[in-house]
Amino acid sequence: MRYYGRMTVLGGLAAIVGPLLGGQLARVTDWRGLFTFLAVIGAAILALIAFGYRETLPSGNRTTGGFAQTGRDFRSLLSDRVFTGAVLLQGFVNAALFAYLAGATYVLQGIYGLSPQQYALAFGLNSAGFMVFGYLAGRSSERWSVRGTLAAGLVMCALGALGLLAAGLSALPLAVVVVSLLVMVSGVAATTPPATTLALAGYPHMAGTASSLLGMARFAFGGVAAPFVGLAGAASMLSLAIVTVVSVALAAAACTALAPRRRARPAQPYQTDEPELAAAPTR
Repeated sequence: MRYYGRMTVLGGLAAIVGPLLGGQLARVTDWRGLFTFLAVIGAAILALIAFGYRETLPSGNRTTGGFAQTGRDFRSLLSDRVFTGAVLLQGFVNAALFAYLAGATYVLQGIYGLSPQQYALAFGLNSAGFMVFGYLAGRSSERWSVRGTLAAGLVMCALGALGLLAAGLSALPLAVVVVSLLVMVSGVAATTPPATTLALAGYPHMAGTASSLLGMARFAFGGVAAPFVGLAGAASMLSLAIVTVVSVALAAAACTALAPRRRARPAQPYQTDEPELAAAPTR
């Protein structure tokens, strides 16, 4: 759990450092230079993985791979109720997160008139919340409860989404919007370590495939949700609010699949108050 919490912290740190670094690069180059820089970074990471990391899985446990093997692994994973529930839950909460990433600029700068510096501060605040609550979720899952931490994160997501909906329906102050975004983003971070643990705990023999499917769902759901934010135009935040509320509601519905199944109670022998019947032999 601590590992997943640290990964969440690193994700939030990247969200803080990335815009700051991009802003500095934009002062010395144009958009072509930015994409060239990203290409160089990507090539360096690929080379580091290809030549700097060795295979740690024993040769006897390796598979031949290929699309057929991947398809069989996917079917096996998706037939598991808990794994599928965790994938759907993470996909839907990340849909709310991507909706925030797609619509925050229009809301905070276009509607509330924040300057680029003020928007950067608000974005950094949300990223800091993402880091802090991702770390705390990893620790609380170890010391308290995995499912309890997950439920707390979903409650935070719901409160933040409802705050955005209230701001979209009526003209509420900027502070309400900023706090609602912070609570929702922090809730997404709080769900990540416990949901990842529930998804991967039962599949150490195909952890890579399970992790890839979980990550694919996060970005796929987010990519589908993001365009809906702009349906009402740049002058309204109602689309952002609706997308986040619907996404969190669907995540809560998917969470029901993570509840442990109740075992059927064994049948109890027939009891009676009549001593003669109780002592009579059964045929």
